[in-house]
Amino acid sequence: MKLIIFGSTGGTGLQVVTQALKMGHHVTAFARNPEKMKITHNNLQKIQGDVLNYPDVEQAMPGQDVVLCSLGLPAIMDKSQLRANGTKNIIRAMEKAGVKRLICQSSNGVGDTRNALPFFMKYIIAPFVLRRVFADHEIQEKLVKESQLDWIIVRPTALTNGKKTEDYQQGITLNNKTATFKISRADVADFMLQQLVDNHYLHKTPSISY
Repeated sequence: MKLIIFGSTGGTGLQVVTQALKMGHHVTAFARNPEKMKITHNNLQKIQGDVLNYPDVEQAMPGQDVVLCSLGLPAIMDKSQLRANGTKNIIRAMEKAGVKRLICQSSNGVGDTRNALPFFMKYIIAPFVLRRVFADHEIQEKLVKESQLDWIIVRPTALTNGKKTEDYQQGITLNNKTATFKISRADVADFMLQQLVDNHYLHKTPSISY
């Protein structure tokens, strides 16, 4: 399949690129600074562009089969609504090019998963440290849900740099008391790539966690 990945130089995005190439997919890595990506592969095309600049996104979209979105910024820098505004451009370009499937990374704690957060995350981290991040994801999810695309919104818990285990909990919410509320970026990428052709979570918002 031909995949285009937005946020491809971030922690999760790099994992998506690496794993997608190992699976034999043709990957377009869209990034503001693609030189940051040290991966080289015959099936990898790197495109320099700004997701906040619609013409850049529009030019990269034709011919793609699936879009994977892992946009993000460190919380302290997150004042531009990159996720929401970038995703708005992605959706517009997809609809123009006739690309239907969007797999979008959001976060556990957004929407109906907010109440299931652990106490410290719910009352300290979410409202103070990650306030802008969560607000950005809320708008991003609203835009995706209102689109005419075949979308899946993935809501990982707290991200780590651990290895890919392929052994994690998944579901619409994480009410299971055994959930650790942590998951590696590698396993988030694994789950996102499983959604390329699986319709089980189509038009749904599954959370994932160890």
